[in-house]
Amino acid sequence: MEYRRMGRTGLKVSEVCLGTMTFGHSTDEQEAKRIVALAFDAGINFFDTADSYGGGESEVITGKALKGRRRDAVVATKFFNPMGPGPNDSGMSRGRIMNAIEDSLQRLSTDYIDLYYIHHVDTQTPLEEMLRALDDLVRQGKVRYIACSNYQAWRLMEALWIADANGLARFECYQPQYSLVVRDIEQELIPVCQLKGLGVVVWSPLGGGFLSGKYKPGARTLAGTRSADAWAYPQSYFAANADQTLETLLAVADEIGRSPAQVALRWVLEQPAITSVIIGARTVEQARDNMLAGSFCLPDEARARLDEISYLPHRYPEAMEANMHERRDDAVDMPALE
Repeated sequence: MEYRRMGRTGLKVSEVCLGTMTFGHSTDEQEAKRIVALAFDAGINFFDTADSYGGGESEVITGKALKGRRRDAVVATKFFNPMGPGPNDSGMSRGRIMNAIEDSLQRLSTDYIDLYYIHHVDTQTPLEEMLRALDDLVRQGKVRYIACSNYQAWRLMEALWIADANGLARFECYQPQYSLVVRDIEQELIPVCQLKGLGVVVWSPLGGGFLSGKYKPGARTLAGTRSADAWAYPQSYFAANADQTLETLLAVADEIGRSPAQVALRWVLEQPAITSVIIGARTVEQARDNMLAGSFCLPDEARARLDEISYLPHRYPEAMEANMHERRDDAVDMPALE
């Protein structure tokens, strides 16, 4: 297992992160403990959850599974989603954050969170209010690093500017959706993270299971999977050429003797700026297969085929301006160099 620095920080995390969204939903406590034990055996030290997963049950089970190994683990959790019926039981207001951290610490049976994410965008609370509250948590030692998920590039830049201008703890990681069939972040968000030194930890690198090998091109639902349950299946974000991408993925996986899931995960890991991919699994067998994404590298030709088939359409203004450096260079007339 390779370990990568979290952005500009000194924190090192495994390139494969165990996601626990299924814990308390489709994975019971005993199976979850077996999955976590397998993760440690595979060299994984990074675990991702959220207060809202399973109505809090994911955090509870994760805390139990990490008992006795807390110092070996980098634990990430998130806040935003409603955790009660009241008007202040969701969002990123100062009051909500102060309550959310105490609840998560209790459920996880720990006294600190390594990486604390704002899960979604709250347009009803000023960024300054959220960042000052999160800065207090860092200063209190309850949180070690703060992060965000699902932010637009402009909003992420604004948050970073506010933190820098006011001497507050700043986001050190960004968690986006990214896969062979959802590559949108390459156009603006990845450049922001590279410029500002943020880690990038990817959710849904298998497209909600679409790239796992269970589906065939043209299929969008499959009995016994999250697509049939309409649960955490992001097909509305899939690129128009998703079926062609899946067809190529299945062919490449067969040619190199790897499962489609391993190839799809490995492709993400070999893209610029990626720190880690979050894998989710209902069973130990699924987890074991996904964890093997950290055990090999894609052949150059295979990666090139996947890059080409899953390409992003050109967009303005990036497409128009991409080669303007050539126009500038061509305008330079220096006879002395001829």
